[in-house]
Amino acid sequence: MSNPVISSDKVNGTKVYNPQGDRLGSIDDLVIDKRSGLVRYALLEFGGFLGMGTDHYPLPWSMLKYDVERDGYVVPLDKAQLESAPHHPVDERPPYSDEYGRKVYDYYGVGWM
Repeated sequence: MSNPVISSDKVNGTKVYNPQGDRLGSIDDLVIDKRSGLVRYALLEFGGFLGMGTDHYPLPWSMLKYDVERDGYVVPLDKAQLESAPHHPVDERPPYSDEYGRKVYDYYGVGWM
């Protein structure tokens, strides 16, 4: 069995796919709850062209499943779902408050932490 933990620097840059194998983007950062220590979101860098005009799409960490064969994460989403999802420009940060978190988790149909 491989090591069950991973350093955040190894997660950043990891490709993200949908179940059909389409590449959606890559993980650019993780947002961690200071009190619990749990990862709230993986920030998916998605959209744009050649790395320009991309946005961050916060995905609940529990949605990502690592696929050894793809050497990346798989999420049960397609590009159309992501285009309507909560997101923000790469150079901006939302408050990441509990209210914001509930909005993100509700969009994906995932129970709030």
